[in-house]
Amino acid sequence: MDTIIIVGYLAGALTTISFVPQVIRTWKIKETKDFSLAMLLLFAAGMLLWTAYGIWISSFPIIAANTVTFGLVLLLLWMKIKYQ
Repeated sequence: MDTIIIVGYLAGALTTISFVPQVIRTWKIKETKDFSLAMLLLFAAGMLLWTAYGIWISSFPIIAANTVTFGLVLLLLWMKIKYQ
């Protein structure tokens, strides 16, 4: 496997995994006051655009990482709305 692809997978995995502790913590304490709704919406839009970009250039690491991160951000958005 090409070194650039490995770096892409590693970068995608690390940035995606970085959201997991926050999602777990938010789920456990059911508190979202520290999250700005605007930030979550903008971040979700950015993840969709990164996914579209990944599809456009046929880069599976970009597609995979941003699709999973988008899912995590949607979960945080859902909790933001539910726990307000």
